[in-house]
Amino acid sequence: MQREIIEQMTRRHFFGRTSRGIGGIALASLLNENLFAANTSPTDLGGVLPALHKPPTAKRVIYLFQSGAPSQLDLFDYKPKLTELSGQPMPESLTNGERIAQLAGQELVVTGSRYAFAQHGESGTFLSSLLPHTSKIVDDISVIRSVHTDAINHDPAVTLIQTGGQQPGRPTMGSWVSYGLGSENDQLPAFVVLTSGVGQGQPLLSRYWGSGFLPSSHQGVEFRSSGEPILFVSNPDGMNQEIRRSVLDGVRDLNELKLEEVGDPEISTRIQAYEMAYRMQTSVPDLMDLGEESPATLESYGAEPGKASYANNCLLARRLVEKGVRFVQLYHRGWDSHNNLPAEIERQCQQTDQASAALIEDLKQRGLLDDTLVIWGGEFGRTPMNQGDMSNGNYGRDHHMKAFTVWMAGGGIKPGVNLGATDEFGYNIVDRPVHINDFQATVLNCLGVDHKKLTYRFQGRDFRLTDVGGEPVTEVLA
Repeated sequence: MQREIIEQMTRRHFFGRTSRGIGGIALASLLNENLFAANTSPTDLGGVLPALHKPPTAKRVIYLFQSGAPSQLDLFDYKPKLTELSGQPMPESLTNGERIAQLAGQELVVTGSRYAFAQHGESGTFLSSLLPHTSKIVDDISVIRSVHTDAINHDPAVTLIQTGGQQPGRPTMGSWVSYGLGSENDQLPAFVVLTSGVGQGQPLLSRYWGSGFLPSSHQGVEFRSSGEPILFVSNPDGMNQEIRRSVLDGVRDLNELKLEEVGDPEISTRIQAYEMAYRMQTSVPDLMDLGEESPATLESYGAEPGKASYANNCLLARRLVEKGVRFVQLYHRGWDSHNNLPAEIERQCQQTDQASAALIEDLKQRGLLDDTLVIWGGEFGRTPMNQGDMSNGNYGRDHHMKAFTVWMAGGGIKPGVNLGATDEFGYNIVDRPVHINDFQATVLNCLGVDHKKLTYRFQGRDFRLTDVGGEPVTEVLA
């Protein structure tokens, strides 16, 4: 049989096969042999890291991403001077020559928050009256008020905070974590995405949870909190599990023949995707059924089974990490308050504040917070200058890249920390600036990963999540 194969092999096939073999030998001599452990078969759950770079303080991540950019000046960054000077011209010394998204050429007017601030907890953390539930967990979280970014518009800013670069095409944070650490459950993806706030604000692009140039098995899988949990995974009418298994076995055999012929690793990824989809047919429906939760738990989140909402997604996030999902990304739209900020931010806080706090309390009560890292924040902040109508107590705020707030809690994060500060206008950072790449390095550090060592070679360059910068923010690490 082998002789017949050799006789029938074309010259092109011969050199193609032998070159791959020689290339594999050469590559093995250059790379750590343990790196080949990643995704070698549909049932292999391991990531590329044969051992973590440091003892991890977190096993998993829940990222509560507030798409559209919440106003830190109305939620977290207390600026009484701003309120005192509200209505007066913004000092030109601060704004001359600075990048301004949509306010260029307009009169820049100082605009203080209309919301009262107070200190909470033993940490004395200042929070707005818009966050009554978050005020109860301030001693469990670290608030970083000095985060800054390089992007001034939504898409590049979301792309930067998720991938480490402003240009599309790189892997997202969840994909890097999946690639490096693998999964804890062969019935579920390592990286799951949940969205809410449909029809509110900026659109969400699927590349925000894409795998970029990493194998596509590491991309985020979007789960829906109402209706069919995952589109096109369920069997159609007339198809039962026995027939489905037979079809998948046939497709797998054909794909494996093609893989042997051409050696394209994406074929192996496709085989894994089919197998994962098959396993999710039984694991996902029960997982997504919030009716199994107690009435007290549902009430604490403000969740309603069968309804698409941020509250439902926060509760689903807890259920997902309980089942071993490595990275859960929630996207909640509607924070882009250029005009009519008071009405919009009040609506957003009503949708998110209770559930965000309930998630922390629920994880803590179940003993999961110790090794689950929770993150809350958007892509940039909002300006201390007004945008739009200021009559009758109304105002809006433009994009602000120079300073905004993110809070973190759980696995490896020191609770009750208030880090960083801005000037009296909330315009510039005056203490402990934290760049987006520093934030990303901190997340990986909690997971036991040195951000400089988790790399992937693509087009002749070793890429990493933090691009060419970033250092862990040690002040918030326990």
